[in-house]
Amino acid sequence: MHYYLMVSPSEALVASMLDSAEFGAYMATGEHKTASEQLIFAELTGEFGDEFDWDYARRACKPHADGTPKHSVYLSVYRVLERVPLIYLGKLYLVTRDGRSLELSQMPYRESFDWRGYALYKELCPVTPLVASSLPPEPFSRYLLDSTNHISVPAIVFADVNIIDLDDLEHTGNVGGMYDREGREHVKMCFEEIRKHPGKRSKTIDRSASIRFTYQSIGEGIFFARHKEGFVFYRMPTRDEIRKNHYEWGRSANFY
Repeated sequence: MHYYLMVSPSEALVASMLDSAEFGAYMATGEHKTASEQLIFAELTGEFGDEFDWDYARRACKPHADGTPKHSVYLSVYRVLERVPLIYLGKLYLVTRDGRSLELSQMPYRESFDWRGYALYKELCPVTPLVASSLPPEPFSRYLLDSTNHISVPAIVFADVNIIDLDDLEHTGNVGGMYDREGREHVKMCFEEIRKHPGKRSKTIDRSASIRFTYQSIGEGIFFARHKEGFVFYRMPTRDEIRKNHYEWGRSANFY
C-alpha cells in the first residue's frame, strides 16, 4: 500500500495499492480513460502521528473481490499539507493530462548566481496565486509562513516560474500560456512595482492562474515549506535533460 499527498489541482491524502506511475495515470485519466487532468503529488515514506486514520486506510485499501487492486481510498481532503511533516515527503510526480509521470527527487537548493532582484512564483497549495516577489525562494517561504504577518499559511507548495523577456515573446521558446499577450503588461507593471519599492516583498499578479500554469513554465523547481521545519526542493530537469531522458513525458507535456 502507498500513501500519496496530492497538492494540485486539489489537496488530498490518498491511500492506494497502485504504484506511483499507475496512480498518476489513474488519477489523470480515470478508470475508463475518460478524464484529462494535470496533477502533482508526492509519495509519503510512511505513516506518522494520529492526524489521519491509518487503521481505516489499512482496512479499506484491500483488493476487490476479483483480485484487482484498490485504486484510491481518501483519508482527507481538507488542510492536509499542513499536517504532513516534511521528513515524510518522498518522490514528487508531475503528471500530464494523458497520465504520464515525471519523477523528481529532493536536492539541496543553491541560490542562483544570476539573481536579478525579483522572482515569479506560482503557489500551488493550499493557495494558488501567481506572485511577483523581491525574495529568493527560501526567504519567500519564510515570509509566507511567518505567523506574525497579517496573512500567512502554515505550509506552502510553490514553483519557481521562468521569467522571460516580456518585450520579445517570439524568441522565448515554449512557455505555455503563462505569458499571454493580454496579461504581460500587467506582469511588467508588477515587476516594476517590486523594483521601485525595495521593502515590498510580494505582489499578486493573478489570483486564478491555475488554468494557465503548465510544466513548461517551471524554472528551477518546486518547493515545499512548513512552519518551523524549513523547506525542501525538487529540481526540475532542463529542457535538454527532458528531451534526452524523459522524451515521451516531455512530448506529452508539450515541451516540443
